[in-house]
Amino acid sequence: MYGVSIAFKRYSPGLGIWDSPWNQFGHFKRMMKDTLFIRALKNTLNISFLKLLIGFPAPIILALALNEIRFQKFKKLAQTISYLPYFLSWVIAAAMLIEILSPDRGLINSVLKMFGMNPVHFLANKNTFIPVLIISEIWKSIGYESIIYLAAITGVDLSIYEAAELDGASRLQKMWHVTIPSIMPIILVMLILRLGQVLNAGFDQVLNLYNPSVYAVADIIDTYVYRIGLENFSFDYSTAVGLVKNLVGLVLILTSNLIVKKTTGQNVI
Repeated sequence: MYGVSIAFKRYSPGLGIWDSPWNQFGHFKRMMKDTLFIRALKNTLNISFLKLLIGFPAPIILALALNEIRFQKFKKLAQTISYLPYFLSWVIAAAMLIEILSPDRGLINSVLKMFGMNPVHFLANKNTFIPVLIISEIWKSIGYESIIYLAAITGVDLSIYEAAELDGASRLQKMWHVTIPSIMPIILVMLILRLGQVLNAGFDQVLNLYNPSVYAVADIIDTYVYRIGLENFSFDYSTAVGLVKNLVGLVLILTSNLIVKKTTGQNVI
């Protein structure tokens, strides 16, 4: 926490943290007027909410689908395939995506050329970059995140399924009226926890995939702090931006925990 004081100083590496002159709230005032910071904040919220809207239901749907598979060998194979991408670092995953989406030698653009279409610069186009982020995030995390929902499904009382079957419920009806309501408390907890991390839009993913041509839609708070702090050596200002982000995240997490406590009677943190 001692280093956080840099956010309130005009930090000079030669003088050190202690002897650097105080800047009061100068960096925070600059932040509110910085159009690049405001753009990064908007991009962060945009990407986070799109990932939440599209990506959050994905592992739930996968868990429900896997639960309906009756052939155990195929089920285990499907689970293994869906889990594998999670264990790849974003450095490796990004390198794979760059090759697959390359306008010159990429697989997707090769298919487009076969049908007489022009190649698309997926990672250099503002209209396609965000969909690539969301789809790649789902591909990488869907299997691993489905584990908790599969575990919740295995805890559902089998007698409820038997009662529903006696009432003539189909498999789809049992899923809709038994499985989903039974795991709803877990879904609610995971949703609230996810809301507490809306300012984390995926630093590793964005850093390894974005480029200056898509900064307008892809530059998030974390990459902005990285670029200002480490590339421009503005350690004091970048510390102030990071401090604000972490304080907002702390408030969101505490608020999420309060909501969970009110709804479930248990503390998450």
